[in-house]
Amino acid sequence: MNSQPVLIAGGGIGGLATALGLARKGVRSIVLERAAELGEIGAGIQIGPNAFHCFDYLGVGDEARAKAVYIDSLRLMDAVKGEEITSIPLDAPFRERFKNPYAVVHRADLHGVLLDACRANDLIELRTSHAVERYEQDGKTVTVYCKDKAPLEGQALIGADGLRSNIRQQLVGDGEPRVSGHTTYRSVIPTEQMPEDLRWNAATLWAGPKCHIVHYPLKGWKVFNLVVTYHNDVKEAVAGKPVTKEEVSQGFEHIAPRARQIIEHGDNWKLWVLCDRDPIMNWVDGRVALLGDAAHPMLQYFAQGACMAMEDAVCMSHMFELHGEQVETALQQYLDQRMARTARVQLSSRLIGEYIYHPDGAKAAVRNQVMSRRTPEEWYNGLAWLYGGTGLDA
Repeated sequence: MNSQPVLIAGGGIGGLATALGLARKGVRSIVLERAAELGEIGAGIQIGPNAFHCFDYLGVGDEARAKAVYIDSLRLMDAVKGEEITSIPLDAPFRERFKNPYAVVHRADLHGVLLDACRANDLIELRTSHAVERYEQDGKTVTVYCKDKAPLEGQALIGADGLRSNIRQQLVGDGEPRVSGHTTYRSVIPTEQMPEDLRWNAATLWAGPKCHIVHYPLKGWKVFNLVVTYHNDVKEAVAGKPVTKEEVSQGFEHIAPRARQIIEHGDNWKLWVLCDRDPIMNWVDGRVALLGDAAHPMLQYFAQGACMAMEDAVCMSHMFELHGEQVETALQQYLDQRMARTARVQLSSRLIGEYIYHPDGAKAAVRNQVMSRRTPEEWYNGLAWLYGGTGLDA
């Protein structure tokens, strides 16, 4: 076993999951996080059975389950008519089919589960205030250069440094991400502020022309996560900007009052402009590989960004176990295993946004007719490729 560590750029969900996966295979790692403290921003995320498969593989399944809220269904509403289109049950038959539940969790809680496990593992070193800028490699080792820090040497470098990855820019060189033109506004409110007739134990999507609203409970039903998205064709990427309730309401005048009132109950709204990238065929360079959003950033519409990063981590650690000292072979096999699956999710996320979340007119009528007629078994069959494993069997 190579005694040199694997260097991991980025201490988010993907980076920590990678460190934990490698440690379980006996591989030492150093996680290099640019921020002064390890933590996660954002609010709620949805986690499908494939994410729970990964938690189990990484040895933190029980801890992750303890933080989650187990919803009864995925509920799709017509935001214009104010009527339900369909509901996908997530009860015992769903869990039996996919061997794990579907749940929602606060992103910081999920990150905390992984962080606690990493801190408890002697094979993992966590370093903050280490902004990775570039790398060099000689066929045997990788040298990483961080801003205002001494160079570090390792057997491999994993770029889990997000949408605007410095590692990606050196490896791929494809510039800024694609700005989708979709603006998302997020709020978390106490449950008592949520309209009583909308306190559903479901991940609920109100789909309307060029807009949608999502809500679901978090933190043991203490709060509700609100996500409001408007396809307003903005050209510039913005992240975490505070905005007024009046700004959030723009673009939702045409939807049913029952759905629109959710915006009125939100507080402390913040804005993000959604970005992704086109899928690429290669994100490996010798002993350097990308992971998570650095490799395959995707829109939120399939609720799979964090899930795909964890699948990457599982696959990465599995390949290190299989190929031992042959680091370049391990990384190439990781790429071969993950590229097509993650590209499918990237492209599917775009299509879901266009044809399920934001259509109007005839497109919306087709959506309503097709989706309202599907049985639970048909839904499960359609999702089996995604939820059935950890990504090792893609």
